[in-house]
Amino acid sequence: MLKKKSGEKSKPFRLVKYFTLFSLAGIFLGASILAVLNIHWARKMQLEKSEDYALLLVENLNHQVFQQFVVPVLFKFGAIKLRNPDQFTRMDNVVRNTLHSFNVEMVNIYNMSSYISYSFDKSRVGGKNVEAAGYKKALGGVATTKLVQRGNLFEILLGIPKESKMITFAPLQAEKALRRVSGGIMGVFEIVQDVSGDYQAIAKFQILVIITSGVVMGLLFLTLLYVVKRGEKIIQIRAEERMALKERLARAEHLSYIGEMTAVISHEIRNPLGIITSSAALLKKKIAQTGVSDVLPKIIVEESARLNHIITDFLDFAKPKIPQMAQCRIQDILEKNIAFLSPQLREQGHRVSMESQTDAGEIMADSAMLYQAFLNLFINAMQSMPGGGEIRVELEKGPDFVRVKITDSGQAPPDDLMEKIWSPFFTTKEKGTGLGLGIVKNIIEAHNGKAWFQKNPGKSSTVAVELPIRQDT
Repeated sequence: MLKKKSGEKSKPFRLVKYFTLFSLAGIFLGASILAVLNIHWARKMQLEKSEDYALLLVENLNHQVFQQFVVPVLFKFGAIKLRNPDQFTRMDNVVRNTLHSFNVEMVNIYNMSSYISYSFDKSRVGGKNVEAAGYKKALGGVATTKLVQRGNLFEILLGIPKESKMITFAPLQAEKALRRVSGGIMGVFEIVQDVSGDYQAIAKFQILVIITSGVVMGLLFLTLLYVVKRGEKIIQIRAEERMALKERLARAEHLSYIGEMTAVISHEIRNPLGIITSSAALLKKKIAQTGVSDVLPKIIVEESARLNHIITDFLDFAKPKIPQMAQCRIQDILEKNIAFLSPQLREQGHRVSMESQTDAGEIMADSAMLYQAFLNLFINAMQSMPGGGEIRVELEKGPDFVRVKITDSGQAPPDDLMEKIWSPFFTTKEKGTGLGLGIVKNIIEAHNGKAWFQKNPGKSSTVAVELPIRQDT
């Protein structure tokens, strides 16, 4: 049974530990997925926006080139030849005026043989198209766009490339009303837009999403952690209360068996013990009349009294009484203890001083039981100072309790024995049953109070007893 209890204490239910690990992993995974999805949606929307923008830009450029260049040039020159400086200049003016402030990096116009007839970069005029796929689709009347990003693998994966460009291929063709007359497609536009700024904005948005998600998830985690900690604390308190209740029930059952056994044994012992005590007292009286030494009868009387005291302790411990609550003054009880022990105190060289900061007033308690408890504490203090010493009693009153401190100048118990002091049958003396402090503990707990030992600087120790002023009904 003891091993089982030890195992239960060594393996507590760590709700906060498991919750912290799993919820942190879950929140991190959820925040990561949410951030990735948001970034993916933002990039997709940005790409669609850039493609739509590029197609609209090409459509507008096609309209302006046809209206302001193709038609006037054909009317004036009869044919389009961009090698003619006047035609090239006119085309350059139309294209640049149309694309002014549109953040277009490069424009190339290809003829039907895939050679560059016009370009922002004049050195490229006469060069051949290197992007066959987009060019061929444009010849078929289909406009295409392609995003080209430059940077290392890490930058591309994180969505923060050094450079992002949108390349659009679209047919250069006549207006719809004139396509049958002019023959439709006359060339191919290639427009290169620098969209690095847009993707940098997405990268900033990406960082903002991650930070925001982290903050929100962190606050959620802390809130849940606080709730779970409170819950675990309540569970732990309930578990401790349940364990304490089990121990008290087991102890009560054990004490019940001891009480029954002690009652039977004490009854069987006390009858002959009473006869022995009275016979020894009578023998002592008769021997005293003859002048012979009465040492042996005296020892019999003293040991009989000690045995009777031991039996009484067993009965008090094994069958604790139910307190009969009534108004009483704790100060009167202590003074009654001191008065009763005054002959022994003087004989053994003990001095008792009582200090009270204020009148403790009355409390609800069983005065007879408290008298027994404090009597045992005074006797324990006297026994810790066999050569005499000082016993200091301090009385304090709190808002809803009264505290009594009894300090002696004797040798304090070692640290390894402090927890065993209240255990029944534990004693450091050569004589005694070790039930005195156990009885004290039972009485104080029966009054819903508490008692504890504390070591003072030096060698002395203090036992403190705290009792409620009012008892809950």
